[in-house]
Amino acid sequence: MQIILLDKIVNLGNLGEIVRVKDGYARNFLIPAGRARRATEVAKQEFEVKRAELEKAAAAKLAESQAQGEKLAGAIIKLTQKAGVDGRLFGSVTNFDIAEELNKQGYGVVKAQVRMPNGPIKVVGDNKVSVALHTDVVVEVTVSVYGETA
Repeated sequence: MQIILLDKIVNLGNLGEIVRVKDGYARNFLIPAGRARRATEVAKQEFEVKRAELEKAAAAKLAESQAQGEKLAGAIIKLTQKAGVDGRLFGSVTNFDIAEELNKQGYGVVKAQVRMPNGPIKVVGDNKVSVALHTDVVVEVTVSVYGETA
């Protein structure tokens, strides 16, 4: 299916590009999320009329994300979990826990934005985690996990 991208999407394209994707990806994810439209002639004409305002909105969103990224860069999050004497956690620290702590500190982050390249944290100590505020703005945050004995 051919679609017009209404937003920049990683590994797919930029705003305004007409790309071909699998039908299910377009129908079930991109179109309902408002990130794309079917590439019909009418839709192409409507997009060209709205292109300037869509680009302006995208630039404003990027600027907002960059400002939030500057505040968030280098932040240290401290979490306490139950741990054994060897430093392994009972359970783990997930992206949900990190997003919840960031929200308590006043950053508007959802769990899908927290990227954990090595999976959930299962040991006490400092770990680096990246937070993707925008497709072009990725900030690294330090997560300090402290253990409390059970």
